[in-house]
Amino acid sequence: MSANLSDMKKLISFLILILGVCSGVWACTSMIVPAKSSSTGRPLLWKHRDTGADNNFLARVEAQNGEYGYVGLFNGGDSLLREAWMGMNDTGFAIMNTASYNLAPDTAGFKDQEGVVMAGALKRCATVNDFEKYLESLPKPMGVQANFGVIDADGNAAYFETDDERWWRFDVTDSIVIRTNFSFMGEEGKGSGYIRYNTADFLLSEARDKSTVSPQFLTDTVSRSFYHSLLGRDCCTDDYVVNQDFIPRDISTSSIVIEGVVPGEDKAGIRMWAILGYPPCGETRLVTLNDIPADYQPSGTQWRSEACDRAMQLRKSTIPFEGGSGKRYIDMRKLIPINECMREKSLENYKTAK
Repeated sequence: MSANLSDMKKLISFLILILGVCSGVWACTSMIVPAKSSSTGRPLLWKHRDTGADNNFLARVEAQNGEYGYVGLFNGGDSLLREAWMGMNDTGFAIMNTASYNLAPDTAGFKDQEGVVMAGALKRCATVNDFEKYLESLPKPMGVQANFGVIDADGNAAYFETDDERWWRFDVTDSIVIRTNFSFMGEEGKGSGYIRYNTADFLLSEARDKSTVSPQFLTDTVSRSFYHSLLGRDCCTDDYVVNQDFIPRDISTSSIVIEGVVPGEDKAGIRMWAILGYPPCGETRLVTLNDIPADYQPSGTQWRSEACDRAMQLRKSTIPFEGGSGKRYIDMRKLIPINECMREKSLENYKTAK
């Protein structure tokens, strides 16, 4: 006996809720775009960050003791700049990560060291090969379960699917590569982020036809999109939506594209296009190795970014009500105007920065 449309909708909603309960808190959606597929002719490293930390900021760490200087993304309150969650350094090297939940059982006592590992890599690595040697040099277990994405100024790019003891290197040369919260070398069917992976792949389809992807497309289309690949439609015209399995999630706190350099270019030309805070409520701004917008940097005794806090406050204004399950919903009638306003500001920033 076939189910009616109403029953099917209830079933889909139930499946979405179950998938959400099983997904990890620290998530992220990411992508490496090789130079040949980029509108700028440079490699792109993109990370849409999902995390339990409600604030993050950008800061410059100066070179010392023979190490490299870099600009990194840090959790609000990290006054020691100990954990970098994405970054680029003076040699044209850049790194990011997504958590992976299918490489090994989550039973390790020593874990959540991804930010420490990336901060160390930014200080010590100039190339993708350097990063692999760096992984080799680390004491084991490393305390990580992650997909690390890296690019360098020599034209190399790769993902490293990494657990406590091992890693698998996937060089990115001709095709755009996506990673969310499962690893291809991990246990099949485990992990999370499959719906977001399919959504990112769907949103790329038109750009792939044109053979180019721009930083603007990643920050201001993909990170602002409410297309849902399981439902097979864009939910931006709904009055309310269940906030589940979109690329922007309730725990999204930044979207950053690092635009690398190609061989022969000045390595200092590496740069970021960054939104801090919930991406649909934030503004994309240009960041270079020596110029970070003041409100993207930490301020006050709590070491928080003002821009990130503003965007997160706007996000709260789109929650229908605090009681019961209200926090699981988005009032799209409030969010979409904010999203479009921030998109317009971002596009102006892209235009004036060129």
